[in-house]
Amino acid sequence: MNKVIFIGRLTKDPAVRDGGNTKIANFSLAIDRFSKSEENLTDFPRITVFGKQAENAEKYLKKGQLVCVEGSVRTGQFINKDGDKVYTTDFIADKVEYLSWANDKEDEEVEKDISTEEPEM
Repeated sequence: MNKVIFIGRLTKDPAVRDGGNTKIANFSLAIDRFSKSEENLTDFPRITVFGKQAENAEKYLKKGQLVCVEGSVRTGQFINKDGDKVYTTDFIADKVEYLSWANDKEDEEVEKDISTEEPEM
């Protein structure tokens, strides 16, 4: 079984492009990971959606919005311009459930308290 479920906040508005016959949207989530140490960590999985899900993401998803994403993991590899093998991990969403809406006042307050900035890699 290949199934993932994430609940987190969008780090920025989705990036949407035309994939020929279908739209493709990409976005990252900020997801807190609690640890036994005092320092909590945040993960930033990158999510891809296709077709109607991508169209809806373009219309309705905004930075800071809380969503639940269900999907699967795809791994791959490629050779970069330096000749090095690079391994990839992609999360392909089958379902995106909106747990908040971009204009919710409560979410605006929560958004001020969380960091949705991805670390530079």
